Amino acid sequence: MRQILFSGAIGLFLSLVGTPLLIKLLAKKGYGQFIRDDGPRDHHSKRGTPTMGGIAFILATIIAYALTKLITGSEPTFSGVLVLFLFAGMGLVGFLDDYIKIVKQRSLGLRAKAKMSGQLIVGIAFAVLALSFEDARKLTPASTKLSFTQDFGWALPPVIFVVWALFMILAMSNGVNLTDGLDGLATGASVMVFGAYVFICVWEYQESCAHMATAGPGCYEVRDPLDLAVVAAALMGACFGFLWWNTSPAKVFMGDTGSLALGGALAGLAICSRTELLLAILGGLFVLITMSVVIQVGSFRLTGKRVFKMAPLQHHFEIKGWSEVLVVVRFWIIQGMCAIVGVGIFYAGWAASN
Repeated sequence: MRQILFSGAIGLFLSLVGTPLLIKLLAKKGYGQFIRDDGPRDHHSKRGTPTMGGIAFILATIIAYALTKLITGSEPTFSGVLVLFLFAGMGLVGFLDDYIKIVKQRSLGLRAKAKMSGQLIVGIAFAVLALSFEDARKLTPASTKLSFTQDFGWALPPVIFVVWALFMILAMSNGVNLTDGLDGLATGASVMVFGAYVFICVWEYQESCAHMATAGPGCYEVRDPLDLAVVAAALMGACFGFLWWNTSPAKVFMGDTGSLALGGALAGLAICSRTELLLAILGGLFVLITMSVVIQVGSFRLTGKRVFKMAPLQHHFEIKGWSEVLVVVRFWIIQGMCAIVGVGIFYAGWAASN
């Protein structure tokens, strides 16, 4: 368990110290945020705030994982490396999007087709590789079965699994991206979900079917649960350190660089820990905000009327008169409850099978 403590602490330290250095570099280069004219009026004051801050916690997470392996003398696993690959790959797509926004000073970066193509390439590569690299027990990082608290049902054909994995990756990446509209909102929410995954993956390791003493009807057939906990801890620590600078008034924004990366990491952890459908509860705030956009767009196209004053949902409450900090804190509370309920359901699933 030393690995988990080391990765979390190193990720926190590197992000806390590295983010202000990145802020200075971004400010020097003039890489400031472009603000939409049709958004809440209070947001216009944020124009020019350094963006692409997600670079800080992406690097902090990867370095924390590598240093943890070096310090503890443990070997990286395919599951851990694959989640980091998805995390960094989606971050690269977001970086290109952010860079074009800044250089061309427009609210839209990459063209829709180019952005989607980048996400598809990274997602397909992850999904295909996740069904490779069998260990001694013939387990691959991912399973072709659907999962909630564990795998269930029949195995999906590999092609269908790839489509399902892509849906999860795109849904979570864009969900975090939509949530990243207020200072610290997406960062703080992500910290809670990564914290939940530290607990879940540690529990899966302790109750792994690979441990003969705990093998039984409720044991977990997960390839590398301990290393997934190490990755989740590094992500949690790095995001926590970034939150110091990203909370209101934000000194830096994560940009699409950070939001797409975080969504990819969440989907990767869910797929590799066999908790795919549970992620919808653990990351309930991201789902809620995404659904608000779906409802708004669907309602306007079908009836010509809007359900919310503005979508995503956080801006609806801003326009109603809530302060930015009030919206963020209350949405953090909602996300905290989602994480607690999700962990509770996960534990209940184990208790019911033992």
